[in-house]
Amino acid sequence: MEGAGYRVVFEKSGVYLHTSAKKYQDRDSLIAGVIRVVEKDNDVLLHWAPVEEAGDSTQILFSKKDSSGGDSCASEEEPTFDPGYEPDWAVISTVRPQPRHSEPTRGAEPSCPQGSWAFSVSLGELKSIRRSKPGLSWAYLVLVTQAGGSLPALHFHRGGTRALLRVLSRYLLLASSPQDSRLYLVFPHDSSALSNSFHHLQLFDQDSSNVVSRFLQDPYSTTFSSFSRVTNFFRGALQPQPEGAASDLPPPPDDEPEPGFEVISCVELGPRPTVERGPPVTEEEWARHVGPEGRLQQVPELKNRIFSGGLSPGLRREAWKFLLGYLSWEGTAEEHKAHVRKKTDEYFRMKLQWKSVSPEQERRNSLLHGYRSLIERDVSRTDRTNKFYEGPENPGLGLLNDILLTYCMYHFDLGYVQGMSDLLSPILYVIQNEVDAFWCFCGFMELVQGNFEESQETMKRQLGRLLLLLRVLDPQLCDFLDSQDSGSLCFCFRWLLIWFKREFPFPDVLRLWEVLWTGLPGPNLHLLVACAILDMERDTLMLSGFGSNEILKHINELTMKLSVEDVLTRAEALHRQLTACPELPHNVQEILGIAPPTEPHSPSPTASPLPLSPTRAPPTPPAPTDTAPQPDSSLEILPEEEDDDGADS
Repeated sequence: MEGAGYRVVFEKSGVYLHTSAKKYQDRDSLIAGVIRVVEKDNDVLLHWAPVEEAGDSTQILFSKKDSSGGDSCASEEEPTFDPGYEPDWAVISTVRPQPRHSEPTRGAEPSCPQGSWAFSVSLGELKSIRRSKPGLSWAYLVLVTQAGGSLPALHFHRGGTRALLRVLSRYLLLASSPQDSRLYLVFPHDSSALSNSFHHLQLFDQDSSNVVSRFLQDPYSTTFSSFSRVTNFFRGALQPQPEGAASDLPPPPDDEPEPGFEVISCVELGPRPTVERGPPVTEEEWARHVGPEGRLQQVPELKNRIFSGGLSPGLRREAWKFLLGYLSWEGTAEEHKAHVRKKTDEYFRMKLQWKSVSPEQERRNSLLHGYRSLIERDVSRTDRTNKFYEGPENPGLGLLNDILLTYCMYHFDLGYVQGMSDLLSPILYVIQNEVDAFWCFCGFMELVQGNFEESQETMKRQLGRLLLLLRVLDPQLCDFLDSQDSGSLCFCFRWLLIWFKREFPFPDVLRLWEVLWTGLPGPNLHLLVACAILDMERDTLMLSGFGSNEILKHINELTMKLSVEDVLTRAEALHRQLTACPELPHNVQEILGIAPPTEPHSPSPTASPLPLSPTRAPPTPPAPTDTAPQPDSSLEILPEEEDDDGADS
């Protein structure tokens, strides 16, 4: 169905309002209608309107009394509630919904008694959806809005609740409550909603460097102190509020269990593919890609090889300069030499700025003095078990110190935050040249500098995205973590902050980083690395009866026990599994870098209301062949899938 400026993507007839709580309804207590999901302008609406059934003169003429006590149309006596029939959710409220402007319906304009019940609500205004118990004559749904109060219960006499929920899951994330299997909290397909949740908690209201320092040194105890509010929020968000706290959530669930109730997931993923990684790129293989004038050739193929196998140790010193943007993939050997000369001069000019500051000047510059003190403290304990940095008076420590202080001159607004020394150490170890290591470090910081910003907005956003990915990949694991006050995934903070630097042995970190720096198979692969680790530990977490303490302890004790090849293999398999899904939510497509382009005047049906700002600049991905095509501009009703159980009872 189409009209001026709108498109119907779902339609189901036989959806009734019940105006009586009696178990055996008479025709005068039913209002038949049609439920539709409508794309209109930049919004998606859920629209219900009554219809005149052809040749049926007994169509209900009923309207409840409005809140002011007056009758808007002909009225009947108040229904008698039957406690055995869940009257709170099975019949319409005594306060009629405030109708919004409705799209035109098929057939004649409805009469006053029916038309007065028509409503249209934006999906962005929904807060929760409650589903009926299984086993009823017909299923119903109750929609609760953000503004408070519920819309009339929609009874599906001809089935269709599952089909409707499947369509809604294209636009919304439906999170099942761990305490009430019939209640779904609604989140937009936009992890900014999760970010906003973190923001409102003022989770990172402490000094940024202090939080980072505590988390790097002791993520276990820090999680229980600074981050405890996050788990409390997510657990609270997935539970009905206590009596008197709010009126817009359904009542507590019945005591009787409901085995076999289907948990709604926003997508159904296909089987996980098998992935095999290749051998490292050797110096001989790299040399075959060097063409005339020293220009690299077939760069996409070379990057793919680095992604699938990494680099041999002897090649890293040269290849990392390209991966980190210090040298251009398209430049010639002479252009590279000229570029290095220019950047060498620039580096030592910046280094001279802090070298020429006298002790008296530094005493008056508290910011520089603070940076120097923090850097000296961190450098003295960075990778001291590595032979390159071990022992007193080690020259490697001096280079670490000088590069980090020079970076404070290069990016004075950001300066130095604890954790940066962890990112520089492997680069200096591989490059073994002060100037080249500095510019490679700057390239790495371009990808992750948001992790160290004082507001910590980037870290909040990444945790929200990680939670979204894990919810799509493994909702059962998310539910388990929620039930154990660990659903915020804050135990992953250190993983994301310094890209797993302290989770893997030093040689494995080198392999992991060079694979991530390729930008393949898309941006934010580091989030899938985190998902892969959690996926590998899934059975241990869920089958061992762990509580929140044990979960955090177990995650913390994974340090240095993970195999980077196993993790990368699984992360790539997860990526392929997600991208093969034809109905992947649009915000997940954005995280993976496969979101189709959106036409300016015809937005994608799953477009997020707010764009997601990637934490790293992704390469231009090849046009995906396994993603859903852009919706056709023709306005037509999408075919509805039939319910497996007929009447959906």
